[in-house]
Amino acid sequence: MWKYKNLTLFCISLIIAFFISRYEPFHTFLLNLGNFGYIGAFLGGVLFVSTFTVATGAVILLVLAETLSPVEIGIIAGLGAVVGDFTIFRFIKDNLASELKSIYDHLDGDHHLTKLLHSKYFGWTLPVIGALIIASPLPDEIGVSLMGIAKMKTYQFLLLSFVLNVVGIFLVVSTSLIIKS
Repeated sequence: MWKYKNLTLFCISLIIAFFISRYEPFHTFLLNLGNFGYIGAFLGGVLFVSTFTVATGAVILLVLAETLSPVEIGIIAGLGAVVGDFTIFRFIKDNLASELKSIYDHLDGDHHLTKLLHSKYFGWTLPVIGALIIASPLPDEIGVSLMGIAKMKTYQFLLLSFVLNVVGIFLVVSTSLIIKS
């Protein structure tokens, strides 16, 4: 096996996602998910967390806001967002982190950055910054990565991700309804 299999697959998946997002029939299919009610909200939530699909996920959720309440969309899309975030979290925590660690060990053998980030002054910042990113309309990959690096337990991550995504999606949908009226 090659040394950086997961890092290579991650880069390839980003390239594929970029090209698929530009493919019009696929994009049209995703936008039509807004016609599927709760299932569309769930899938919109899954799409809402990724850099390449956040715009499509947001459009799906905003279309659903015309027929569903912001609370319903927030909860159901929040569950979908947890699925998307958890996929990213497991990938980073289990696979990608070990490959990046070997690169980091080679570049910074004394682990200066690790010591700084785990000091009493910065140790708490990774999960807090990660939580703020997840709650915002920004794509979640960086926030999830920060939480994975911070050695957060899985159940803590799932609960926090759900609450933050429900609140974030609810605020985005509610704001769009206020602006429309």
